[in-house]
Amino acid sequence: MTTKRNIQKELESRVLVLDGAMGTMIQKYRLSEEDFRGTIFTDFQYDLKGNNDLLSITKPEIIRTIHAEFLEAGADIIETNTFNSTSISQADYHLEEWVYQLNLQSAQLAVKVADEFTTKNPKKPRFVAGAIGPMNKTLSLSPDVNDPGFRSVSFDEVKASYREQLKGLLDGGVDLLLVETIFDTLNAKAALFAIEDELEERGMRLPVMVSGTITDASGRTLSGQTVEAFLTSVSHIDLLSIGLNCSLGAKDLRPYLEELSKKAPFFISAYPNAGLPNQFGEYDETPDEMAHQVSDFLDNKFVNIIGGCCGTTPEHIHELAKIAAKAEPHHRRKIDKHTKLSGLEPVTITPETNFVNIGERCNVSGSRKFARLIREGKYEEAIAIARNQVDEGAQVIDINMDDAMFDAKKEMVTFLNLLMAEPDIARVPMMIDSSKWEVIEAGLKCVQGKAIVNSISMKEGEAVFRKQAQLLKRYGAAVVVMAFDEIGQADSFERRIEICQRAYNILVNEINFPPQDIIFDSNILIIGTGMEEHYNYAVDFINAVSWIKKNLKYAKTSGGVSNVSFSFRGNDQVREAIHSVFLFHAIRAGLDMGIVNPGMLQIYDEIPKDFLEKVENLVLNKKPEATEELLEFALTLKVQDAKEERIDEWRNLPIEKRLEHSLIK
Repeated sequence: MTTKRNIQKELESRVLVLDGAMGTMIQKYRLSEEDFRGTIFTDFQYDLKGNNDLLSITKPEIIRTIHAEFLEAGADIIETNTFNSTSISQADYHLEEWVYQLNLQSAQLAVKVADEFTTKNPKKPRFVAGAIGPMNKTLSLSPDVNDPGFRSVSFDEVKASYREQLKGLLDGGVDLLLVETIFDTLNAKAALFAIEDELEERGMRLPVMVSGTITDASGRTLSGQTVEAFLTSVSHIDLLSIGLNCSLGAKDLRPYLEELSKKAPFFISAYPNAGLPNQFGEYDETPDEMAHQVSDFLDNKFVNIIGGCCGTTPEHIHELAKIAAKAEPHHRRKIDKHTKLSGLEPVTITPETNFVNIGERCNVSGSRKFARLIREGKYEEAIAIARNQVDEGAQVIDINMDDAMFDAKKEMVTFLNLLMAEPDIARVPMMIDSSKWEVIEAGLKCVQGKAIVNSISMKEGEAVFRKQAQLLKRYGAAVVVMAFDEIGQADSFERRIEICQRAYNILVNEINFPPQDIIFDSNILIIGTGMEEHYNYAVDFINAVSWIKKNLKYAKTSGGVSNVSFSFRGNDQVREAIHSVFLFHAIRAGLDMGIVNPGMLQIYDEIPKDFLEKVENLVLNKKPEATEELLEFALTLKVQDAKEERIDEWRNLPIEKRLEHSLIK
């Protein structure tokens, strides 16, 4: 094969041109059933007409001609004729057994044509992208409107199907891989996982392009993600490029492409349709009209790769190549070190970000009500708890199904699949919380966004810790790391920082785990027990948070807030006050997030002074008798719904004060 230049260097110096629509070109041939069958499938018992990928085997001369026409028109990159060449998609034609050959022969065909053109003009190297389509089944959406939790295919099945495709493409010699027309990011994550697995097994690296599709003017994918949430969900891979294709014409694609160009640390691609389809499903935008629209992308330096999707022909590509030749490429933005999460919408945690509330009530070990609903299979009511947490201010939802009476893995998958069908809940990132690795993995296979895993630790040794961290990196998740090692749980300041430093060094320096995706939980332990060794637990945690923020660059901090007040269980008024005081000081020390019930927090400044003093004495370990004094004071509190009392009080204030209270709350 002809030696080719590094495509990354090419992209830094000029705008490259991708080919146009293979399907549009094939339609012009008006092929019959016999054409699709060729000489190999004459006696095949199922219809094959419409299976364009099969033509690489039965009519290779047609595919070769189309590739050559696009290259002649000025394309720098051509895609293999493999958009539907996975076993899941080919099952429609009963050709699952032909998947490897479809990909192998399509890749070899495209590579041969591209090499011929590179040989003719070595100064304009041509590249072959292995086309990896979205499949005809989705992991994030149910095909049954009456059963929103149902999935017709699993993550592992999708990943295995993509990996089979990859073997043929790689053996066929493609120069890069293009995961395209993504309408469900979870499918794309399965494809990226398969790519990483296959390349690692082969001991090789290959550039990877990713291209999503916006379905309408809402600016979201079919599975509901915004452009930024989509970007966040796939940025765990060191991509060559990210971009948008299909669905919309260039004019309607512009605002979303501009957003990507401003936020993505990768090269940017765009290959829109030739306008929007007419009433007959055909595309009317002429080459000149499309070039006029695309010139705006180039003038504003939005892109590094430009091409065409549905309806585009060699004539369209010829016009795009002319304007691309004069254009200056987009300059990639630097990777920032902010922690980025996503559900259907993005969440970015910066130094200026307020404390992130992680809703705690979807935890079977922390909420009797939630556990009962799961036990009784009352999922709609359980989902209402999650919705209520989002309504009350939770920016992330913690999901935990660890209970001896449950099949935790099954319940995690069931509940997450149901939550994904609720846009008002699924818009926030999920925290997949379990002490069982198999439950964590099962949960990650259900969410298309970038989730948080809670948690991993070194309690089983460094080898297990490394393996789990490497897998989480491949799934694209942030991770909570507990201050726990082979000796046990850290319960002093010194042990907390020792374990966190050791874990950080392994993750960042050995595994290359993004430091901004590490969240240290240095153990919020119970205070107010009357035992002297527990007096300083809260202070030690707060000091550990401060140390982590100063010494472990870009890492975040978190904790399970309700643990601190567990000795006062049954007295919600005291517990709420302890939480508020603890958080007030922990956040000042740098605590980024915490697992809390956002609807059960008092406002620090509204706690009565005498009450506040006694709570601070306990939390900050100001005096040995703090626990006794708070217990005695608790007996004087009115036995009523303290939350109700506070609400009544502020509702009687003047309107300006009511607005002020509501905004703060």
